Amino acid sequence: MLREVTAERYVTPLTAGGSVPGVVEADDLGTYVVKFTGAAQGRKALVAEIVVGELARALGLRFPELVLVHFDPAVAGHEPHQEVQDLLRASAGLNLGMDYLPGAADFTPQTAETFAVDPLEAGRVVWLDALTVNVDRTTHSSNLMVWPTLGVAPPRLWLIDHGAALVFHHRWDTSRPEKAYDFRRHALGVYGPDTRAADAELAPRVTEELLREVTARVPDAWLADEPGFATPDEAREAYVGYLLARVRASAAWLPTDFPGRAQLASEDAHRAARTRQGRPDWLKRVPDLHGRPAAEQDWSVHLEGNP
Repeated sequence: MLREVTAERYVTPLTAGGSVPGVVEADDLGTYVVKFTGAAQGRKALVAEIVVGELARALGLRFPELVLVHFDPAVAGHEPHQEVQDLLRASAGLNLGMDYLPGAADFTPQTAETFAVDPLEAGRVVWLDALTVNVDRTTHSSNLMVWPTLGVAPPRLWLIDHGAALVFHHRWDTSRPEKAYDFRRHALGVYGPDTRAADAELAPRVTEELLREVTARVPDAWLADEPGFATPDEAREAYVGYLLARVRASAAWLPTDFPGRAQLASEDAHRAARTRQGRPDWLKRVPDLHGRPAAEQDWSVHLEGNP
């Protein structure tokens, strides 16, 4: 099971992400980034964090330690922002903490131009993301950290933030284990990920026993209200069964085609140029729900990413 600690000091919120996690100091003298049960993403995001994070660690990928954090909102009484206070008050009790990596830097497209990643290491990360259907490790949102960065040791890639993975648990009745996902814009795609070698290495290690160990670390309370399941253990069995079926179907979903930097840059430039051309003729007939004249409407947000 995951270690349990108690938050003794709330340091600061992290507002870059939608879930607004917070940095806290705990009674074990550790510092953690805490994701709260009261966040809009709900407890499913925390379930995904545990299942994918612990699976990553079991497969030898670098991922910070997870702990269960007992949190009393009173320790954050000094927090001045009302919305953050509302979140913290809604999160009294057990929450999820990830070991804080001091001085770690975000892995960005600019980092990728100078930071070397072995194709097999990139392949392992892509393979894990494909297995767990993680749609949030892209060139624009890598959820990767480079640490350490102070020259004490060679910097390494660390995985973080898997709350958007396991998308199948949002609609159990329609998800197919063999379904393929588009990983063309994976954050590590430009390194030529050797996903075939990663599949040969990692797939045999994702056993029913390992998946049972990983899902056992999810607190019962976070699975108790899962629709369609009578008990937390029944929900755990669904996760085990789905992921086991998916790893056995890896030939159907294994991503192997990744564009290079030049192709991605060309696609981005084409998309930007198409957006700048303005509103298509067919949209000129769409009424403005906010009462603004058609000429004053900004449709770029709606057109971005659409074919």
